[in-house]
Amino acid sequence: MATGLNMNNVVQVSVNLSPTAAATRNFGALLLVGSSDIIDTGERIRTYSDLDGVASDFGTTAPEYLAASLFFSQSPQPSLLYIGRWAQTATSAILKGGVLTAAQQLISAWTSITNGSMKITIDGSDKTLTALSFAAQTNLNGVASVITTALSSAVCKWDATNGRFVIENTSTGTTSTISFATTTGSGTDISSKLKLDSASASAPVAGIAAETLVSCVTALADQSTDWYGLAVATSTAPTDAAYLDVAAFIEGAAQSHLLGITITSTTVLDPTSTSDLASVLKAAGYKRTFSQYSSSSPYAVASLFARAFTVDFTANNTTITLKFKQEPGVTAEFLTQTQANTLDAKNVNYYVNYANDTAIIQQGVMASGVFFDEVHGTDWLQDYIQTAVYNLLYQSTTKIPQTDSGVHRIVNVIDASLAQAVTNGLVAPGVWNAGGFGELIEGDTLDTGYYIYAPKVSSQSQSERESRKAPTIQVAAKLAGAVHSVNVILNVNR
Repeated sequence: MATGLNMNNVVQVSVNLSPTAAATRNFGALLLVGSSDIIDTGERIRTYSDLDGVASDFGTTAPEYLAASLFFSQSPQPSLLYIGRWAQTATSAILKGGVLTAAQQLISAWTSITNGSMKITIDGSDKTLTALSFAAQTNLNGVASVITTALSSAVCKWDATNGRFVIENTSTGTTSTISFATTTGSGTDISSKLKLDSASASAPVAGIAAETLVSCVTALADQSTDWYGLAVATSTAPTDAAYLDVAAFIEGAAQSHLLGITITSTTVLDPTSTSDLASVLKAAGYKRTFSQYSSSSPYAVASLFARAFTVDFTANNTTITLKFKQEPGVTAEFLTQTQANTLDAKNVNYYVNYANDTAIIQQGVMASGVFFDEVHGTDWLQDYIQTAVYNLLYQSTTKIPQTDSGVHRIVNVIDASLAQAVTNGLVAPGVWNAGGFGELIEGDTLDTGYYIYAPKVSSQSQSERESRKAPTIQVAAKLAGAVHSVNVILNVNR
């Protein structure tokens, strides 16, 4: 049947879809580092959106759960938590089977097996299991116990939460190894029934030697760049030296992160002590590490992180100061004025009772004395501007010319980013009290809260122009700050 000529002969329409913009970072994501063996060193890190998920994996007594409870108990409630594995002690090799369907989990699927068999290599030695009978078992934990008895050098567990069988060596360290399970060629093969074969199981994870905390953190940073805050949740607290190593890494890392440390030692309350962790952190001038003193909870810093991490920088008037905030689940301290002054002098945060029956966080500072909200906010602003300018270059269907008009397009994107910083309350109009540039001089009032200066393209050197660089764009931004104390003089006349 004739359809006529194609309309492209008359009208040609082409569709060009611009690439999806690069996303900004999430500055509300906390990483808890723990040593419970729920997460192996192959997986390393898991994501959680609520406390129920953490409880399902870790139970309700593990340090990771106790810290997560403080995190998710904050109001407003944060929505994203990562938990990472630290091999605080040497780990065992582990093999995690595939997930069994509901039908495969029925015990009736196992009780008919009286001559089960499979082969697996543990620590370099082949283990051939034969004549395994599950006739007397009433649940899958019983099935696992039969296999454990036959293995002798490893333990088989039924992971009811994830619906799978797991085999873990009893040996630890770098010599602890395990293979996929295979068939022996005789009896009833259970390697595939357990889903521990290569077709269904996760890749076997070998044991590793105990690692330092900083080695763990660097491994987690290499594996995932989605987290921003970092805290440790272990039953045995890291040493001060371990924390100092991590603080040094966080301070110099290419991607911005913050480290929070809960200090439980009362030595920090001694004004004559200069060797306690807080004093050493202050002396180092770290602006990406902060501490909180707590006599009641070794994980109190998770609550402080949570309150800060609920800030939505894309909304209106949403930035906060940590002072005056509460910590649900953390017992407020009763401190003397001398003790409070000591903590302030060492730049240590604390949750404290006041005589008016209120409790608040004080002072919301980093180890260097810089306020937490300023570091948090400027990290967001740096990323927001960087991503916006990148997306301008990335999504443009034509080039951004190396001309004054091209640079103006970049300036407009930066301007929009800074306008959002004014909208959320991070930046505000004020007097510029630093050295100037462009037409800005010290003492000028920034009516919008910021000033952007981009020199003419003609001022560039030939080498910079040939390298296709834009002229260096400079920005002055006035932080809005926050009121932490008020002095009132009441004059009374009768």
